[in-house]
Amino acid sequence: MPPQSPPTKPQKFHIFHGHRKPSKNRPIVRGGLFSNRISLPASPKTQTHQPQSFNLTNWDPHVPPSPPSKPATTPTLSFLSPIARFIVDAFRKNRCQWGQPVTFELQKLRRVTPTLVAEVLKVQTDPALASKFFHWAGKQKGYKHNFASYNAFAYCLNRTNRFRSADQVPELMDSQGKPPSEKQFEILIRMHSDANRGLRVFYVYEKMKKFGVKPRVFLYNKIMNALVKTGHLDLALSVYEDFRDAELVEESVTFMILIKGLCKSGRIEEMLEILDRMRVNLCKPDVFAYTAMIRVLVLEGNLDGCLRVWEEMRRDEVQPDVMAYASMITAMCKGGRSEKGYELFKEMKQKGFLIDRVIYGSLVEAFVADGKVRLACDLLKDLVDSGYRADLGIYGSLIQGLCDVKRVDKAYKLFQVTIQEGLEPNFETVNPILVAYANMRKMDDFCELLVLMQKLGSSVIDELPKFFTFVIEKEGAKVALEVFEDLKVKGYYSVAIYNIFLEVLHKIGMVKNALSLFHEMKDLNVQPDSTSYSVVITCYAEDGNVREACEWYNKVIEMSCVPSVAAYCSLARVLCKNGEIDAAMLLVRDCLASVSSGPMEFKYTLSILHACKSNNADKVIEVLTEMMQQGCPPDDVVCSAVISGMCKYGTIEEARKVFSNLRERKVLTEANVIVYDEILIEHMKKKTADLVLSGLKFFNLESKLKAKGSTLLSN
Repeated sequence: MPPQSPPTKPQKFHIFHGHRKPSKNRPIVRGGLFSNRISLPASPKTQTHQPQSFNLTNWDPHVPPSPPSKPATTPTLSFLSPIARFIVDAFRKNRCQWGQPVTFELQKLRRVTPTLVAEVLKVQTDPALASKFFHWAGKQKGYKHNFASYNAFAYCLNRTNRFRSADQVPELMDSQGKPPSEKQFEILIRMHSDANRGLRVFYVYEKMKKFGVKPRVFLYNKIMNALVKTGHLDLALSVYEDFRDAELVEESVTFMILIKGLCKSGRIEEMLEILDRMRVNLCKPDVFAYTAMIRVLVLEGNLDGCLRVWEEMRRDEVQPDVMAYASMITAMCKGGRSEKGYELFKEMKQKGFLIDRVIYGSLVEAFVADGKVRLACDLLKDLVDSGYRADLGIYGSLIQGLCDVKRVDKAYKLFQVTIQEGLEPNFETVNPILVAYANMRKMDDFCELLVLMQKLGSSVIDELPKFFTFVIEKEGAKVALEVFEDLKVKGYYSVAIYNIFLEVLHKIGMVKNALSLFHEMKDLNVQPDSTSYSVVITCYAEDGNVREACEWYNKVIEMSCVPSVAAYCSLARVLCKNGEIDAAMLLVRDCLASVSSGPMEFKYTLSILHACKSNNADKVIEVLTEMMQQGCPPDDVVCSAVISGMCKYGTIEEARKVFSNLRERKVLTEANVIVYDEILIEHMKKKTADLVLSGLKFFNLESKLKAKGSTLLSN
């Protein structure tokens, strides 16, 4: 009988009712045996970042490549344990305020461990709440803080800028029966060192000694480095004495910290003593140590110290590297010792070192400054023969040097070389050539060069003010004015250029010429700006034309512009001299309300007016004394403020006491006191008349007074 196959299980049909949770691999099923299957759309594929092809022409070695952008993530507390999240949530629900609701929530916990306290303190940003929680945990039954919780508490206080409180954590540990170890002090020292708080580092170090904790060599180095970095070298040397008294062995880092600090302070003899001690106790400094010393001295501009260190390096038979040579040559060139720099340059050539273009540029600039243009040109040839391409700075220095020795033709050829090499020369490059053409009165060549610069993409009108400023500084205002007269004919003028000459003419005392130049602007339809008007106000005020100065001042105010401080001062002084004291005081207030930093005499003017309200000459004299101590002697505006304040709030006698005091202190002469006394009387009469007229208007007696006056005239 053939074996019978086992009975097959009947097929079961599954009937789904309702909706089933969809997923990518499980379609949505909507009830019934034969249901509609709707597949979920596949999740979009993450786009992989396609690397861009590298283009050498667009590469800039000074600009680092931008890192790939990362998706913004919101900071969460998911890394905390559940109990720590419960505690933080209890703080949050009660608005981070310690009180009975918070303690009620915390009492739900079975127990609190030091690890849990440290975990909560690591994310806490409220120092008051952290302190309350820390002390609450310490009072729980069977609980004792450990080093982790103390350290977390110190970190929390420092993070919230309560570093002084963090410094008291060692005392807190000691009072709770857990003496601090070196690690706790190291944490505090690291905190203060990272924040450049050198004196706090020394404070923590002194506290270490009180607790009898001896630092390791590493921690000593950390303390001394923090003190040297923050400029407390003497304290660092006292710590080093403690280091030696503890009979610890110096490391190379220990010596280098002190050596660099002494180099920075210029104490070369003491530095050499430490260097000898390093040779005896440890080893000779290597080339990196010597280079570090040289770079520190270079930054401080101590060239003699650099040469001393260089001799010590030769004494130790240490061969300098390229970095050491580059630092020395650059320093010598900037310090005006081009010959020494050139000697070091020739040493580099003999040793076959690769010389950077920066070294060539420094030597060329130094030789041009010393008038050694031939040597500078030889260096350019050497640079090109070495396979380098000169930059615009080197060409600019050589053009300047050639123009200084009257070789303008050579300078122009060099300028054409910069164009051929595509260096895009600017006005700083061609300024020496333009100045040479101006001195030689070759205005045709001058204008041709301007046209060429315009073809190269330079805005000539915008650059000419810088050129005229350069000419005025180097050759004087006369040459600049002659060039400007020739350029005006060809249309090279602007408001900025006119402003430069207005200020120059006013500065050298040619007020009439400055005013004529201002009227010339209006004839050429060049719209003046606030700078132009400010110079004109100053010129009219110094010329004694008060009416014109006030008219142009009103013009500036109508334009919603602010005059310069010099214009305010000049106009206020001339108003005071003409007896218009009230107008001058209004001008003082307007100046202080309009400019960000007004003159000191204007600020003291308001103080004097306020002191006059007491009708006490002594208080006014106190303000004047303070003013003179600040290096600001009283002028016409200040003395007019005394007159204005005493006429408005005080008496003539008190004002005379102030002027008598100034005369006794030889601040004012006898003649000045007499003049101010006359102005005081006239101003008091004017104020009295204004007060009488105001009273008549108030009581409506002005019309009766006029009628009575007309009757008297008729009789």
